[in-house]
Amino acid sequence: MAPFTPLFIDGASVPAHGDATYEVRNPLTGDLAGTAAAASYEDCVAAIEAAQRAFKSWKKTTLDARRDIMGKAADLLATDKYKAKIAIALKEEVAATPIWGYACWLASQGDIRNVAPMVERLRGEYFPSSTAGGHVQIRRKPWGVVFGIAPWNAGPALAIRAVACAILCGNTVVLKASEVTPRTHAVVAEGVLNYLSISREASPELVAKIIAHPLVRHVNFTGSDRVGKIIAVEAAKSLKPCVLELGGKAPAVVLDDADLESAAKAIIWASMINSGQVCQSTERVIVQRGVAEALTSKMLSAVFSEPAAESIVNMIKEAHGEGAVVLLGDMARQGALVQPHIVKDVKPGMKLWERETFGPVVVVAEVDTLEEAVEMANASEYSLTSAVWTQDIDRIEAVAPEIQAGFTNINGPTFHRESMISLHGFGGASGYGRFDVDAFTEKHVLVTHSRDRQYPGVF
Repeated sequence: MAPFTPLFIDGASVPAHGDATYEVRNPLTGDLAGTAAAASYEDCVAAIEAAQRAFKSWKKTTLDARRDIMGKAADLLATDKYKAKIAIALKEEVAATPIWGYACWLASQGDIRNVAPMVERLRGEYFPSSTAGGHVQIRRKPWGVVFGIAPWNAGPALAIRAVACAILCGNTVVLKASEVTPRTHAVVAEGVLNYLSISREASPELVAKIIAHPLVRHVNFTGSDRVGKIIAVEAAKSLKPCVLELGGKAPAVVLDDADLESAAKAIIWASMINSGQVCQSTERVIVQRGVAEALTSKMLSAVFSEPAAESIVNMIKEAHGEGAVVLLGDMARQGALVQPHIVKDVKPGMKLWERETFGPVVVVAEVDTLEEAVEMANASEYSLTSAVWTQDIDRIEAVAPEIQAGFTNINGPTFHRESMISLHGFGGASGYGRFDVDAFTEKHVLVTHSRDRQYPGVF
């Protein structure tokens, strides 16, 4: 029998209202991977209200206690039990490879362990007031109920990111799983927060209603820029703050003095890992003309679903029709499978340059000067990550600071995780905000006035 994923509301696993469910199928085989409870609006409200009740006591929990709970959660995820749960769920729900499942398992633990030390940033400030005899306290106050929406591609790692810092800061969380990976995300929900799985058909309406609910105070979303814009609009209707970590079209700038062997390996790895289904994937290579050919390589990979595969192939064909040269790949798909593609002479204005493919595709553009390299790197709505390859420190300083990106890696891949630093875009289609203490708390200023304060001209 296929596994069933229930909702998790108010500390208990429960079915959806009316026992509604939906099926989850493996994208490559079409086999039934499981069924999940299909939450109704009544279920969503129950989760929000449970989170609000819990918030009243959770916000008073000591900082040390919260830090210790994070450590225990990381230890739990590190067990063989959860390692197996994550690997099996990712394989069955999104056809993930064992190495990607293992990477997500490691990242899940790491995210929790990296969040725990942030507790030190919650201790506040104390200093004399500008008014004689008074003093000022600045405290970090949690928002309350946080609504987190996690994507499918990195399993529990991104679900944990949606909740861990928020919980550490004293908030409570309602987590909405991706409709295609309910079991993968439920792994992190047991006993920690309220968890909802919602069918694809019901998601747009219910997500909007959850965001609008007066008890929901903050929203975070990781996913496509198309959906991110919708989330931002819904949150803006109630003036609710958001953290949006959206798509990427990461450029790797390779200058003619770079270590070409290292650059080529990093570019291919960062563009093809998990079949290119990572927001930090290298999708654009801007290379000085004299060394362009050295960055071509052959690999095999796969993408997530037949519609995704069709979209990728169509973008490649369209670019080819506009003058781009396909150096590697067959411009075809076999069901949901797409071979790796390297496409040369792709230019701004072509859809293949402009849009995130989320597949095993990297485009190559040749330039002559550093100024042209920077201009091409910034010729995109996306601003998540980037890379610069050169052995000259002066060229690093000339190029790297000019790239519009939240992260720039020097002589390293665009796909990189740095502990204690939240991945974030630099605006545009990559979103705004960070998964950190500043996002999940607000400063509360308490000014204590002296009893002897004078009010000139009044008393």
